Amino acid sequence: MGLYGSAPESPDPKETASAQTATNIGTAVANNVMGNVNQVTPDGNLTYTYTTQKWTDPLSGKVYDLQVPTATQELSANQQKIKDQTDLAEINMATLANTQSGRLNDLLGKPIDLSKAPAGGKASNVGLPQYQQFGSGPSLQTSLGNYGNVQNSIAGAGDIQRQVANSGNIQTSLGNAGDLTRSYETDFSADRQRVEDALMQRLNPQLEQDRAALETRLANQGLQPGSEAYNRAIDQASRQSNDARISAILNAGQEQSRLAGLANQSATFQNSAQQQAYNQLLGSGQFANSAQAQQYGQNANNMQMGNAAQQQQFSQNQAQQQANNAAQQQKFTQGLAGAQFGNDALQQQYQNQNTATAGNNALADQNFNAQQSKFNLANQERAQFLNELYAQRNQPINEITSLLSGAQVSNPSFVPTQSNPMPTVDYAGLVQQDYASRMGAYNQQQGNMQSLFGGMLGFGGQLASLSDKNAKKDIKKVGGLYEYRYKGEGKNAPKRIGVMAQEVEKVRPDAVVKGSDGLRRVNYGALFNAGKRK
Repeated sequence: MGLYGSAPESPDPKETASAQTATNIGTAVANNVMGNVNQVTPDGNLTYTYTTQKWTDPLSGKVYDLQVPTATQELSANQQKIKDQTDLAEINMATLANTQSGRLNDLLGKPIDLSKAPAGGKASNVGLPQYQQFGSGPSLQTSLGNYGNVQNSIAGAGDIQRQVANSGNIQTSLGNAGDLTRSYETDFSADRQRVEDALMQRLNPQLEQDRAALETRLANQGLQPGSEAYNRAIDQASRQSNDARISAILNAGQEQSRLAGLANQSATFQNSAQQQAYNQLLGSGQFANSAQAQQYGQNANNMQMGNAAQQQQFSQNQAQQQANNAAQQQKFTQGLAGAQFGNDALQQQYQNQNTATAGNNALADQNFNAQQSKFNLANQERAQFLNELYAQRNQPINEITSLLSGAQVSNPSFVPTQSNPMPTVDYAGLVQQDYASRMGAYNQQQGNMQSLFGGMLGFGGQLASLSDKNAKKDIKKVGGLYEYRYKGEGKNAPKRIGVMAQEVEKVRPDAVVKGSDGLRRVNYGALFNAGKRK
């Protein structure tokens, strides 16, 4: 006995096995009869006959009739004549093969005569080629004679003037033209903020009014906050509001830039007046320096004329030396060309010798290849003769073997029958499946009861739970128990399952206790511990 009724009885294995055996034998007999189909063809007949054989089940003692088939094949009249003639032909062929096999004793008793076979190639007659070695290269001229010294200095042409006479001092400073205006008022952030605040005070009420109107319009259209369409409309309105605020900020920034531009223009005017005074002082200094530069130029011209005369003398000396060096270079070039011509002639002669050596070596290779081809042809001729000799010896053996391997007459072909086997009923599986289902349902009921009471142990190992009907609501009977919620729990709280203390008190007063609050509690441990009352 469990917490919720008795467990189902398990099936008897012996009865289940006996019933399964009877089912299997009945299905096997039916499939045997259905699968063996008698056939009638133009070439012959195929007939099945059955004999009854008794079989006793060793487990249950029951006796079953088993149908054992016998297949009989009968040829048609024409096919039977063909088979009779074929049998006679095979007997004649076997007799002929037996008679001719006596020839093999004489044929295999004689060795193969190789005396008339052509001789094979002789490897010793093939001589290896003798190659000529390449000679060493010619001795080349690697040095040239002395063709004179190259001139590497020029005679002196006089001293070059290296300085110009003093032409006066250059004016290097100007008088004071006034101070530059280097800074001006740039911080107009307070003015920008005043403009921005004024624009925002006028813009914000309108934006808020537009936002409220949008939300009202979306609600009238049935769009709920959080939906995709609602969020898309709110997002678009937020971007438009943000664009309006950014535009106000940009307008305030433009006002700040305008004020800074006015301050910049004032400073620029002051610097232009200072620049004009500076330019006048600069013009006076430049006039003085121009007079000094003119005097300096005249002095420089005089010095350049003296240096030009010295340069002309130097160029004449240099041209003389270059003419001497050119003559020495021409003589060296002619000597170098003569040496290169001699070396080229020696190198050409060396290449001619190598070409002749390579040609002689190629002739030696050609002669060796010809000898090798002659050697291979002799071997091929001998191999062909031996193959013909072996074929002449094997032909009688092959003929006698063919006589011994006569062809068999073919049996008639029967059409394959289409048979749908009757499936065996899994009786034992069905019994076990039914028992497993009933046992699973029982275990699930027991598990549900145990899960309900498993976490309700109080002090002393006893199950105690508030079960008074007056403390419960939403009561619904489920089987022998009740679903309910305690008073004070929300309507979405999960329902509990248990007994009613007032009902238990009538049959098991020992399992019910009354608390100081006047509500009854059930000791589930005592309630379900049947037959063990104290």
